[in-house]
Formats: sequence, C-alpha cells, structure tokens
Amino acid sequence: MSRFDIAIVGGGIAGASLAAELAGQAKVAVLEMESQPGYHSTGRSAAFWSETYGGPFVQPLTTASGPLLEGYLEPLGSLHIARGDERAAVDSELAAFSESGVQLDLVDPRERIPGLREQWTLGIWEPSCAYIDVGGLHGSYLKAARRAGAEIRTDAELLSARRENGLWRLETRCGVVEAEVLVDAAGAWADPVAVLAGARPLGIQPYRRTMVQLATDPAPPADLPHVGHLTGSFYFKPEAGGRLWLSPHDETPTDPCDAQPEDLDVAIAIDRFEQVVDWRVAKLEHRWAGLRSFAPDRLPVYGFDPDVPGFFWCAGQGGFGIQTAPAAAKLAAALVTGASPHPSVAAIDPARYSPARF
Repeated sequence: MSRFDIAIVGGGIAGASLAAELAGQAKVAVLEMESQPGYHSTGRSAAFWSETYGGPFVQPLTTASGPLLEGYLEPLGSLHIARGDERAAVDSELAAFSESGVQLDLVDPRERIPGLREQWTLGIWEPSCAYIDVGGLHGSYLKAARRAGAEIRTDAELLSARRENGLWRLETRCGVVEAEVLVDAAGAWADPVAVLAGARPLGIQPYRRTMVQLATDPAPPADLPHVGHLTGSFYFKPEAGGRLWLSPHDETPTDPCDAQPEDLDVAIAIDRFEQVVDWRVAKLEHRWAGLRSFAPDRLPVYGFDPDVPGFFWCAGQGGFGIQTAPAAAKLAAALVTGASPHPSVAAIDPARYSPARF
C-alpha cells in the first residue's frame, strides 16, 4: 500500500497539468488506467488554441493560459465564416466577446480563402488563434510532475474507492493507494469515477468527434488559417506537408470508450467541405475520433464535491481542455490546497465552475 496526500485519477492534460502544479506542495500520485497517459482525448486533439472556442465563459481561462503557453504555440489565425443568411449569428458572436479584449474583425472571407463558394460571404477574423504543440505540452507537465516528486502510475484503473477515517482507500489494477484527497480528472470516465467514490454523477456526457486528414487539389495555401463555420458544422486547418485536417464538428453521445470514426461521419465531413470550397479531395489519408466530455451547462467543473468530503472534481473540459490547461490547473490547485490563486487567474471567479452549481 502507498500513502499520498493527493491521488489524481486520469493522466491526460487535466490530470498531468494539475499534478505538475501540486507536486511541489504535496505528495501526489497520478492513476492512469491506460498503459500511457493521454491515450484518449489528449492524444487525439485537433491542436489549436482559440480564445473564442468554448464561448465567453470559457474564454477567460483560455486567455489567461496564453502567456503560460509560451513555447508551445505557433501563429495560425482563425477565420469564422458564415453564409449571407447567417448575419444574426455573426452579430451575436461579436456581441458575446465585445468586452473580452479578444480581437475580432469583420472581414470578407473570399479575400482569404481561394476557391470559396459564393454563399460564404461573411467572416470574423480572430488573429490570436494558434497551433498548440499538444504532445510537447502534455509531456512537459508529466516531466515537471515527476521532477517534483509525483508518481505517475499506468495500468492503474480505479476499481473501488472507499473513504475511512479521513482517508481514501483506492483499489487499482496495480495495487492499493491511500490519499487524503481524491481528484477526478478522468475525462469521459468522470461520472463513473464519481459513482465509485459515492458521489452523485453530474451528467458529464462524452461525445464522439471525428477528424480526417486529406490531400486536396489544389493543396491548401501556405497561409491558410484555421477555418470554421460560425454556427458549427465544420472546421479545417492546414497541416504539415500540404495536408488538411477536417472535422464535421460532430457531437455523437456515447459511453466512455476507445472512440473510433464512423464511415457516415467521415462522409459527412467531406460533403460539408466540398460545399465550402471548390478544391478536389484527392485522397483520404487518415481518420480518427476522440471524446469531448461536457457538463450539462458545457462549462468545466473544478472544486470539491459539496456532499462527499475529500472528493475534488477536475472534469467537463469538453474540447477546450488543452487550451485552458495552464490556467485551469493553477485555479484548481488553489482550490485543492486552499492557497491564494496564482496572479494569472486571480481575476477568474472559481464559483462559476463549482460542482455546487448542479
């Protein structure tokens, strides 16, 4: 048996970043059910940082994370496009972020995307959007956690959790762990982990998201930004070697699983792409799927459970978990330890993300 101050279930970006923040202040274990951390959502990310992604209540976490991601971001830019009959959606988006400090400019998308079909006449330019080196970021958090003394245990699926005399007794596939605080950073498995610990599930629902890699004729221009439908039916972005990553922005409810792409979703993605530009799809080179898990109000959940002592939620990050990870980890670490928050997140109200709201 091993004894820790804090046991974190889940070694994806949420668990790894929080472990890196806490390891210098407490004895920390990360319990990862797979043979390597980041196998599910983190390892299948679309890898971009956008301040508007997730909406105005997620944006403060994303914006605060920007300076903390120095060295992991590369310029990209994002062009949110809309048809002429979607002007109301454009106006709503601009209004939603009008006081956020995020630069958004109304532009003509036909000037920036060659071969754009005629119905796409409206665009919002978000210049701050960037690529994220997801693997580098996740790996750096794991290394930082280990350097500070955290133990990263793989093949350590949580089988049972029982609290006795102020301690959690956690049975895993690689042995028994005791900890004062149990952190649920299990992504799509957040509710099942909560149930094991005797906590009420919050309704955190995993959704499947499909991605494909295409070769097109012509190849994407070198200066192509991230391009997305403002009302959410597709997005695509250039990748190395003149390739394109494309998603139909699907959200198919599913049980927690090793998500796999469905033929229909791949076909929908290509069909939607062909309705945007006149480029020919020369080859479908690769396809994959990941899970994005949302709480009912689509905001993340950070904080101690109001009914189960010592049980801390770090879940519901949807598709914005990586881009918000630096700020979210600092915010969550302050909540776990009771310390003052880091200056980068001091202006963010943690009550907005509390599990008590449910």
